[in-house]
Amino acid sequence: MIAGPVYCPCPKVNFIFSSLKFPLMRTLLRATLDVVASNKAILDGTLPKVMKSTMDKLKPEASYFLATDGCRSCLMVFDLKDPSEIPSIAEPFFLNFNAKVEFCPVMNAEDLQKGLMALQNT
Repeated sequence: MIAGPVYCPCPKVNFIFSSLKFPLMRTLLRATLDVVASNKAILDGTLPKVMKSTMDKLKPEASYFLATDGCRSCLMVFDLKDPSEIPSIAEPFFLNFNAKVEFCPVMNAEDLQKGLMALQNT
């Protein structure tokens, strides 16, 4: 999938590609927070601020908070507009919580059904 404008030496083609809108990528963010760093962040008020800021920015269609392997974790499903957004999303988790952060493209049931239908038609 192409993200962002595509450039070509031909001015007419370049105009066509730069005006196209490419689909968003439904993405799962999984952040596993270090226990010591997240304990400190709870006590000093950083954890709720970073979570609120992240959720305000991403506007996730779903978010879950859980314990994974004895660590605080969060899962958020959101639309990634461009891969260049990844650092600004991940860095607050790295810097404030010494977290492990993963991004993974995901499908909902409709996406899966559409993909399977396309597979049957080939």
